[in-house]
Amino acid sequence: MRKVDLCLSSEGAEVILATSSDEKHPPENMIDGNPETFWTTTGMFPQEFIICFHKHVRIERLVIQSYFVQTLRIEKSTSKEPVDFEQWIERDLVHTEGQLQNEEIMARDGHATYLRFIIMSAFDHFASVHSISAEGTALSNLS
Repeated sequence: MRKVDLCLSSEGAEVILATSSDEKHPPENMIDGNPETFWTTTGMFPQEFIICFHKHVRIERLVIQSYFVQTLRIEKSTSKEPVDFEQWIERDLVHTEGQLQNEEIMARDGHATYLRFIIMSAFDHFASVHSISAEGTALSNLS
């Protein structure tokens, strides 16, 4: 089985929920593979989004590129529907003035069908997520 970026829309991933949306910066921008596009929050925290893989996957490494994200919680589910999430990872990110935060996480027990990303707090009134990358393998289709 080959390792791929499971979070790319071209691999079948989809953002099925986002708590805020700006028509110029929609949530789909996080998984389009274009480093120039991004999703932005519209103030107030927490903010969250859910990525559906439409298959069972094993994630080995996550990379999140963002601005102004302070505390990020990631939950995962192996259900056929976006329910029964369990807390998986929580990180306090470093504030990087004038450049993207590039948070790399080596994943343990990375089996999932859905990931929920919760921005618990930010360094500013707004935060943006430029890309979510999940390196790993597709294990099986949802059936």
